[in-house]
Amino acid sequence: MKKRVLRTVLSLILIMSIPMSAHGATIAELKEQQKETQKQLDEANSNISSLTEQKKGITAEIAAIDDELVEVMTSVSILEDEIEDIKVRISDKKDEIAVKTAEYEEAKATEEAQYEAMKKRIRFMYERGDYTYVQLLVEAKSLSDLVNKTEYVEKLYEYDRKMLIKYQEAKQAVAEAKATLEEEEAELEEEEEELQVSLNELAEEKAALDEMMEQKKAEEANYETAISKAKQDAAAYKAKIKQQNSEIRKLEAEEAARKAAAEKAAAGSSSKSSSSGKKGSAYNVDSASVISSSGGSGSGKEIASYACRYVGNPYVSGGTSLTEGCDCSGFTYAVYQAFGYSLPRNSTGQRSAGRGVNYSEAQPGDIICYAGHVAIYIGNGQIVHASTPSTGIKYGYATYKEILAVRRIVD
Repeated sequence: MKKRVLRTVLSLILIMSIPMSAHGATIAELKEQQKETQKQLDEANSNISSLTEQKKGITAEIAAIDDELVEVMTSVSILEDEIEDIKVRISDKKDEIAVKTAEYEEAKATEEAQYEAMKKRIRFMYERGDYTYVQLLVEAKSLSDLVNKTEYVEKLYEYDRKMLIKYQEAKQAVAEAKATLEEEEAELEEEEEELQVSLNELAEEKAALDEMMEQKKAEEANYETAISKAKQDAAAYKAKIKQQNSEIRKLEAEEAARKAAAEKAAAGSSSKSSSSGKKGSAYNVDSASVISSSGGSGSGKEIASYACRYVGNPYVSGGTSLTEGCDCSGFTYAVYQAFGYSLPRNSTGQRSAGRGVNYSEAQPGDIICYAGHVAIYIGNGQIVHASTPSTGIKYGYATYKEILAVRRIVD
């Protein structure tokens, strides 16, 4: 009887020491480890969600940059066509000037020849040796002969004089036509310079956008890598939880079996079965984005008037100083900044600022957008803009080239 009691006590002691895994962990310890693993899994899933949202933001930025690049490339194409057209027109003007120059030289030579011929005839008629005009009159045989000779001399002189005036007028007309062509050529060259400046600005803008695109694509790739790593971690944590569940079930089954054996040994006839349950966890991720905006003050007329103060100041590529120098988009950027408005820095971005209106509805202060260029409308079909390095900030006509958009920043 004592031996039986001793065996029962020993069995109970053995049961108390059995619920251990192969690594010596108890069920309670495994469950604590499982809680920690579940926490790590939740963090990994949260990280995946966060990284995915951030990647979506980068992808949206890439799409926006791509749209800007399309705008820039479209403007570049337009400008290149315009520059090519102007070059052809300049070449045509040069050809016309060459023709007019030849005509001028010919007219000048004709005038000079006529003048020389006129002088020779006068000299022949009135200054041949000692033969003078008085002698010509004295030698007249009669009054009628004198009148006839006098009339002949006067008619010849009048004819020479009219021909000389005609040639002089022809030479003057050719000279004026040549001057007009040269003026038109200068205007075309100035327009070509402005278009080239705009093209250079677009090239700089495209280079900046390309660099930004590369950075964003690198960020997107980094997010892809981070998401992939987080997913691997989450898969590892899931596998670990599965393994921990398996170990816990195994230990719980062994514990239940040993308890049943001990009770059977202690009571001699009864056995019990045990069951166990487990808990899971859930994680809900909420995401949000913050959108900021800025406003300003000042009417369109005040802005236009303010912009006109800086006419005559220099053009500087990439500049935003109204006094030290700025380019076209830097000029509009700085003017609106003075009134508290924040515009995109480049001409392509400003083409989407504010809201669009028709040119027929344009009001002072509106931004007039061209291919690779922007200006501020001041009313009556006129603009003020940072034009080229040779002209700086100046006035101009709004329709001096094709208008792509009119943007109203101030209502």
